[in-house]
Amino acid sequence: MNRPKLDPTLQTWIEARRRHHLSHAHVQMARELGMNPRKLGGLDNHRQEPWKLPLPRFIEDLYVKRFGRARPEIVRSIEEVASERARRKTERRERRQERRQGAVEPRESG
Repeated sequence: MNRPKLDPTLQTWIEARRRHHLSHAHVQMARELGMNPRKLGGLDNHRQEPWKLPLPRFIEDLYVKRFGRARPEIVRSIEEVASERARRKTERRERRQERRQGAVEPRESG
């Protein structure tokens, strides 16, 4: 089954979610905090640095500090975000096409 190609920025978040064993909620919190998915490895505790919090807990703590709540109100996976973006893009394309069709058609002179 062919999947549609994802935006490279969203693809890096999917890879980071898999690599660091994050939930959809943790990925969404990290994105809202403006974290870079490529830099999460440096923040992750590799059991060599016992003073560091585990990455999911670190993200949760930062999220509480910044937004004052433990989790986002609505949790959406990266795949849901990608499908929503694609849906909006096709709607915009269709509306633009309709406007062009309306402008191109000749008017009746009467």
